[in-house]
Amino acid sequence: MEATRDAEPPHPAAQAFDLLYALNAPALTRQAYLLCGHHRVAEHAVRYAFHLAWERWPEVAVDQDPTSWVRAAAYEYALSPWHRFRPGRPGHRTHRTPPGPPADRALFDAWMSLPRSYRRALLLHDGLGMSVAKTAAETESSGPAAYGRIFHARESLTALVPELREAPAEQRAGLLRDRLRLLADAQSVRIRPAEAVRTGSEHTTRRRTRASFGLTALVVTAVAATAVTAETRSVDPAEHQWPAPAVAPPSGGEGGGTPEIYAPQLRSSNERVHLDEAGTQDGQGVSEK
Repeated sequence: MEATRDAEPPHPAAQAFDLLYALNAPALTRQAYLLCGHHRVAEHAVRYAFHLAWERWPEVAVDQDPTSWVRAAAYEYALSPWHRFRPGRPGHRTHRTPPGPPADRALFDAWMSLPRSYRRALLLHDGLGMSVAKTAAETESSGPAAYGRIFHARESLTALVPELREAPAEQRAGLLRDRLRLLADAQSVRIRPAEAVRTGSEHTTRRRTRASFGLTALVVTAVAATAVTAETRSVDPAEHQWPAPAVAPPSGGEGGGTPEIYAPQLRSSNERVHLDEAGTQDGQGVSEK
């Protein structure tokens, strides 16, 4: 009986990726849900971010903060406005208020009414506890811009949510952080195995490569066909040459001078020009007499 071969251990890069995925995928999916308001879009956002991370793993592996790299990609996908313009997709409709206590629904509706950039900045700062400087770096904005988004987002939520409005001003940031975390943790998420995410990323990369090769072949074929067509339609350039201009005798008799070029194809067909020329010649004849 043949001995069964031991399963090969996963590659170190795959092990590192799987660990990053296991530690961050559930939390990132809940955060993406807070940004877009749809479970399916949130799941797609995280899956897309990790597909991209595995495709560019040499770059992600040496990044100072791989979690931040993946989070930025997931946030960009979740906040992309094009979800609204794809019929049949969950993002085509407005957000769905999750079931729960009235206070949670009021907070969620007020949260989703904020501009996308406000949601992202406030989630990073109040939800994840990042400093204004780190929030600005992750959102690729200046410090004052990040602070302004955080400030205006808080003001808007305070005006819309009675629970925040009734709390003391110094406690609102902490209260909002706790409420956002509770709201995110209450959402159930579906996480695919890390191996399936890696395999899906590899399949996507192969499809893109085949598509790029096919497009290149199509362009080459089109260029070749254009060149062949141009050759078959080419005509001898001599057929399109103008007839050689006739050179009139030098004016001024024996004294010579610059020869005048007689080019009938350049003469105007305007009758007034012919009349003017005739009049000029008659005048010259009278003066000579």
